[in-house]
Amino acid sequence: MNTHLQGSSPRSPAPSPDPDVDEGSSKKQATRVFKKSSSNGKITVYLGKRDFVDHITHVDPIDGVVLIDPDYVKDRKVFGHVLAAFRYGREDLDVLGLTFRKDLYLASEQIYPPLETDRPLTRLQERLIRKLGSNAYPFYFEVPPHCPASVSLQPAPGDTGKPCGVDYELKAFVGESQEDKPHKRNSVRLAIRKIMYAPSKLGEQPSIEVSKEYILKPNKIHLEASLDKELYHHGESLSVNVHIANNSSKTVKKIKVSVRQFADICLFSTAQYKCTVAEVESE
Repeated sequence: MNTHLQGSSPRSPAPSPDPDVDEGSSKKQATRVFKKSSSNGKITVYLGKRDFVDHITHVDPIDGVVLIDPDYVKDRKVFGHVLAAFRYGREDLDVLGLTFRKDLYLASEQIYPPLETDRPLTRLQERLIRKLGSNAYPFYFEVPPHCPASVSLQPAPGDTGKPCGVDYELKAFVGESQEDKPHKRNSVRLAIRKIMYAPSKLGEQPSIEVSKEYILKPNKIHLEASLDKELYHHGESLSVNVHIANNSSKTVKKIKVSVRQFADICLFSTAQYKCTVAEVESE
């Protein structure tokens, strides 16, 4: 029996095109960036991408600029935060100030007024500042390689709200100090991801054999299952080959093939989370 299981691919929001950036020649080149403004329009964040790759030895830096309205900010400051958090319970179960959420990493930086630094501007920052003017200020965050990758745990049937898993967020806000609670009207939040690419070298074709023996019955049911390959990307079909040798007096009425997601979660103790993400049955 050959079975195909189809998975779905998560979609990332499309970038907003930024106006052409003058490269000092007769030909202009367009720079595509992610752009998001606060609800009052006084600060705007520009990012070149929202997926940052973990290369094992280092992680792509999070770099961009914040465009501010100096008449609104005045003598206050603009700060940037990068937060990684693990949500391990539904939001509607958060009560009495207790949340099913654990902060994993937090980086902070004062963006405005800019602090003295020897770090040079990235190419993206140079182009954005040249286009946006003197009210655009750069920010730069480095995420340690040991931080976990972004992952979303498949919700169980009946679960509502935001899925559990690890997520990253970039935040810019206006305040007197980094400890100030940001207001929605003068803050910007952008969801970002820390990702890892699967290795290009494929392993052996997975296969397994099992036998079922019944009490007081001399013969067994033998099952052999194999996949067409070891590694699958989002959106690809899984081809499962199943062979059954039934030497018993039992009748095989149904064959069910499922794909389950497993995650080892280390909080107060180590536990394993598992959930079915795809399933087919054959009569």
